[in-house]
Amino acid sequence: MAKLPVSEEHIVAQFGPHLNYSPKEGYEGRDEPDQLVKTHCCFCGMQCGIQLSVKENKVVGFEPWMEFPFNEGRLCPKGVQRYLQNNHPDRLLSPLKRVEGQGFVPTSWDEAMTKTVREIQRIQKEYGNDAFSVLSGVSLTNEKSYLMGKFARVALKTKNLDYNGRLCMVSAGAGNKKAFGLDRGSNNYSDLEYAEVIIVAGANISETFPTLTHWIWKARDRGAKLIVIDPRMIPLARTADLYLDVRPGTDSALYGAMLKYLVDHDLLDHDFIDNHTSGFQETLDAVKDNTLEWAEEITGIKKEKIQEAAELWGRASTSFLLHARGIEHHSKGVDNVLGCINLVLATGRIGKPYCGYATITGQGNGQGGREHGHKCDQLPGNRDIENPEHRKYISEVWGIDEKDLPGKGLSAYEIIEAIHRGEIKGLLSICFNPLVSLPNSNYVREALEKLEYYVCIDFFLNETARHADVVLAGSLQEEEEGTTTSAEGRVIRIRQAVTPPGDARTDTSIILELAKRLGVRTKFAYESSEDIFNELRIASKGGTADYNGITYIKIEDNMGIFWPCPTEDHPGTPRLWEDKKFKTPDGKAHFNPAPYKLPGEVTCVDYPVILTTGRVVSQYLSGTQTRRIGKLVDQYPEPLLEIHPNLAKQYGIKQRELIKVSTRRGEGIFPANIVETIREDTVFIPYHWSGKKSANQLTPGTLDPISKIPEFKVCACHLEPLHEIAPPSKESTAYASV
Repeated sequence: MAKLPVSEEHIVAQFGPHLNYSPKEGYEGRDEPDQLVKTHCCFCGMQCGIQLSVKENKVVGFEPWMEFPFNEGRLCPKGVQRYLQNNHPDRLLSPLKRVEGQGFVPTSWDEAMTKTVREIQRIQKEYGNDAFSVLSGVSLTNEKSYLMGKFARVALKTKNLDYNGRLCMVSAGAGNKKAFGLDRGSNNYSDLEYAEVIIVAGANISETFPTLTHWIWKARDRGAKLIVIDPRMIPLARTADLYLDVRPGTDSALYGAMLKYLVDHDLLDHDFIDNHTSGFQETLDAVKDNTLEWAEEITGIKKEKIQEAAELWGRASTSFLLHARGIEHHSKGVDNVLGCINLVLATGRIGKPYCGYATITGQGNGQGGREHGHKCDQLPGNRDIENPEHRKYISEVWGIDEKDLPGKGLSAYEIIEAIHRGEIKGLLSICFNPLVSLPNSNYVREALEKLEYYVCIDFFLNETARHADVVLAGSLQEEEEGTTTSAEGRVIRIRQAVTPPGDARTDTSIILELAKRLGVRTKFAYESSEDIFNELRIASKGGTADYNGITYIKIEDNMGIFWPCPTEDHPGTPRLWEDKKFKTPDGKAHFNPAPYKLPGEVTCVDYPVILTTGRVVSQYLSGTQTRRIGKLVDQYPEPLLEIHPNLAKQYGIKQRELIKVSTRRGEGIFPANIVETIREDTVFIPYHWSGKKSANQLTPGTLDPISKIPEFKVCACHLEPLHEIAPPSKESTAYASV
């Protein structure tokens, strides 16, 4: 049973999170580094170019990489501080084993590997191959993402493999595949500059993708109109031409009403619709009753604003629509995505200069990580694991019999449910912190405690790893060679700047050693990351995510190559669909009906307020990395409950008063932050913290039926003021996660 071996306080005292600050005078050697290594930021999907300063095998600072074409040297607060995790006191320097009553103690690699392989084999012999599962992550490089998919299916022979991109991009990916037959944003972001109208839906760009803001400002400087759709007046919305404060969970009603308005006023591209699309009439039938008055009642947005948005979009010559988790973290996230795509297709603004559509990737390699095989339903090249031709091709690449290739497994949250049912007994995780990231965290904790064996690969002891039997000390991004794929679809080089410290090892070497000990050494005979990438290229050949023509040298010579790139003499594809030939069976873009549906949970007398969650500028995902960096914690020390003054007055809530927030799953206590920049019927809590400060104690495990993404953005809650003012934020120890 994977319960904590000692108290959380004891584990935190030993392994953190602790705050790391750069010395006031800077690290020794910062001004005279041994080398500057051109690479990329390890955080969000923008994958900004950066130069790491290295002295005596330590990262001691950074310099801007002015030539990299996306960010041109710009970095956000996280990017500026990212180097501080390299010399962090919490860094794991050796494998660890749990010892009851003592906590985690160092062990040898041989002991850790021997025990792990023995437990894998025991569980699979007793319960079947699928009783051992894998949870992977998309902060891994393309090479490691590919490796994890192959390792799970060839070495472990389990179907139960999924990844934390399940919490990020899968609704967007499913919508893209339905509409276009290919999962990638249609344009590089430089096309934004000349768009006449830009819609940003459910994407807090200024805080969570700050360097992307530059391209929007360039468009604004040229006179572009900006429409922002969000239940919070996020920073970008404060300067927008039109702000639509949508009620959480009603996005598809808004897009349906806008589409009906475009049709009623003939703001359509009939040539594009007639010659290059299918499904238009069925899609119109689904929104025939979506009047402006109906949409106002559902969404809470004045009908005049909805009309203005449709007019601006419909009458533009060029336009760009961007969306992110705000419309995707829903039990109908795929429908929300399709509603957006329908607006793009109806006006024919795709596949030509300065007209585009893009899904903003949240995690570092969220794009590449969802293309090459560590999703439960996917094989490399974005192939379908249930498609016989796809299975046959990948089996040949891997040198296995197709009948030995496992089929479709469970998604991330479904794996947790299967642990509760007793169907899954073992787990290996890498680059994933499900105890913080998944919804209904108390339920997740109970699942971890039911496992017979849990092994974690990571470079810090995250909150989930505290439940592990063995922790294998892995590597930071800058400690291995590789590639990632940015949100634009640009494949870029991650360069090794330093080697892992102490007795830590690279993630790749750990997985290869496990494969060797599991008896499949010949299937994993790689000498370098480039060897893995070259096999990935072959595995992706002919798939919709085709990397076959991309090489390390080609990436370096061009500062990135956009896929698809089928041959080595192909330049790559920055803008998709210019030939109007889509990757669907009929070669056309598909309209898809997206009728409005209620969210999985609605407000009621007992839970009368809508709770939504999201990110803040200085933190990243589960906070495993950023809650250890002092200046980032100082910038936003604790999760706050954002609440409108009118709602606060209704409850008698004062600024920074402690509020107990309760849902059907649990409760948490948060200081109130009274702001005018949120809807009156909605409260907001950021989700980067764990333990008693975790927003995901509250969120539901309701899943989109297609993408299996959880509905983080809508749940019903009850507020109870505790008549106690919280201490100043600067005194908070929320980063410590107890």
